[in-house]
Amino acid sequence: MSNEEKRGQIAVYPGSFDPLTNGHLDIARRAAQHFDTLIIAVYAFPDKNLLFPVDERVSLWQEVIASEEMTNVRVEKFTALLVDYVRSIGGQAIIKGLRSPNDFEAEFQQGLMNRKLAPEIETFCLLTNLEQLFVSSSLLKEVARMGGDVTDMLPPVVMKALQHKLSP
Repeated sequence: MSNEEKRGQIAVYPGSFDPLTNGHLDIARRAAQHFDTLIIAVYAFPDKNLLFPVDERVSLWQEVIASEEMTNVRVEKFTALLVDYVRSIGGQAIIKGLRSPNDFEAEFQQGLMNRKLAPEIETFCLLTNLEQLFVSSSLLKEVARMGGDVTDMLPPVVMKALQHKLSP
């Protein structure tokens, strides 16, 4: 997409990000290169048991974005239906990261539903880097709880927060 084509384009990268990983950060970096504004939309799951409360997940993203100097990226929390949220902020695109065929299947079904509900909003899927292929937030939390070293899979500020959460 050329600079002329992306002018005014807003993309939303949604997720629970519990916690955000280097894989999430890689997708955000790459997506931010193609849109004027990228909004990291942290879903505030009211009924889901997460390690980090939504405000802390937002704060961690904000710290990482500031350290990366990603000036066209901002972080918000949301609870609405994704396409309703994207519409409410004037967005045109949803960004999804794919690690595996299972991710593709789930995102394909979600993408079709989103297209049915909001045909004007396009879904863009970015393939994860090979180094992040096996990384998931839930797996990292499990490994960290068992004393495994996940340092190189998380931004430093997130690693520190995770260690604090898991310390006795």
